[in-house]
Amino acid sequence: MSGRRPRAERPSPSAHPGPAARNRGRLLATALAVLACLGVQALPAAAAGTGDVVSRGVTIPAFYTPPANLPAANGALIRSEPLPLAISLPGLDGPLPGTATRLMYKSTDSNGRPVAVTGAYIEPSADWKGDGPRPLVAVAPGTMGQGDQCAASMGLQHPITLNGETVSVGYEDLAIYRLLATGAAVVVTDYVGLGATDRLHTYVNRLDGGHALLDAVRAARALTGASVTSASPVGLFGYSQGGGASASAAELQPSYAPDVTLAGTYSGAPPADLTEVIKGIDGSALAGALGWSLNGFLQADPDLQAVADANLNAAGKAALNDLSTTCVGDAILGYAFKKSTSWTKDGKSVSQLVESSPELQRTLDEQRIGNLEPTSPVRLVTGVQDDIVPHAQARQLAVDWCRKGADITYDAVILPNLGDKLLTNHMAPLLTDQGDAISWLTDRLEGKRAFSNCWTMPLQP
Repeated sequence: MSGRRPRAERPSPSAHPGPAARNRGRLLATALAVLACLGVQALPAAAAGTGDVVSRGVTIPAFYTPPANLPAANGALIRSEPLPLAISLPGLDGPLPGTATRLMYKSTDSNGRPVAVTGAYIEPSADWKGDGPRPLVAVAPGTMGQGDQCAASMGLQHPITLNGETVSVGYEDLAIYRLLATGAAVVVTDYVGLGATDRLHTYVNRLDGGHALLDAVRAARALTGASVTSASPVGLFGYSQGGGASASAAELQPSYAPDVTLAGTYSGAPPADLTEVIKGIDGSALAGALGWSLNGFLQADPDLQAVADANLNAAGKAALNDLSTTCVGDAILGYAFKKSTSWTKDGKSVSQLVESSPELQRTLDEQRIGNLEPTSPVRLVTGVQDDIVPHAQARQLAVDWCRKGADITYDAVILPNLGDKLLTNHMAPLLTDQGDAISWLTDRLEGKRAFSNCWTMPLQP
């Protein structure tokens, strides 16, 4: 895989059909139905012009192409422009839930190099009812995919993109709007390489995700007209991929962003130990995420290319190439329940390759979250039935942090088994816990004290 994103359109993921099509269709229909119930409409993509970047039939606005030269400071704004929200209602104090701005800002990638990251800032119409200045919540989106059209900032404008070539669902919009209703401002990161057209998205990269989220806070503070300042309390919010990014940001903050004082962090279903997570993803409804992970790590560490060339067969290389422009919907339609053994020359799974490859082991060890201590309160949530981002490794993160003396509120969501490998056990806690997550974070933004329950860990599932 090349480090620079190809600018040609990719074939439809339907060219690589996987088994269990009925289950895939049921999963996708459920996702679409959720947003349909919220009154979201599928919006058409813009027409392409000369030189435009097109990803699976979607023209990526020129805004998302980074300039050749980037500013020196992390979080420095590169550019901004108004962002139309797909769901916006008139209100006495302005449009509801607020006024959005598309952002591009500077961050630092896992190799210590400057990188342009995109995102969005939303100034809420609702008043902040707590004491002190309006707070800011930095949202780390859950898994969106690897195609630029999947970026969360684009999802705010086009909650569903459905054009026959790609299926992108901006499911994080619900949490974003609920946070705005509290009166907190929200900044959303698109992550490194998602949206920005100069590189691939480095999916679940610990440093890239944590840096991008913390620098989004800095960018929001620098935005002209934003009501948030350096005095505004800051919270981090994320589930799944977002839970990993918010967890990473919480433990990186003391060293990477000491100027960003955190009031609290919500980390739901964090993929803290990727060695265990790839076992859960392989053969699941979200099997395509293995390709996104491999693509991202190959870009971040070109030395791994030799390992990939030695072990991937033609089908595996084609899958990685195809997945590099897909969103979650595309991956479900094309790769659900696919086993990585079909991608390798000798029939080994990706987990078996990791076990036999010191280079891959080193890469995943470096991605482990929990080796550093967050110095602000964290609420860590994991569903006990989660088999996609396995419960045990998320619980272990809470244990690791508690042993370091961190202020951790651990909550195990107990639900019945809703279907192995179907994503349901992973997604259900996102919805059932979201209200409690927002309430907990709002309390921290209001200055209320968090009470660690680390002492209960031996009794917690």
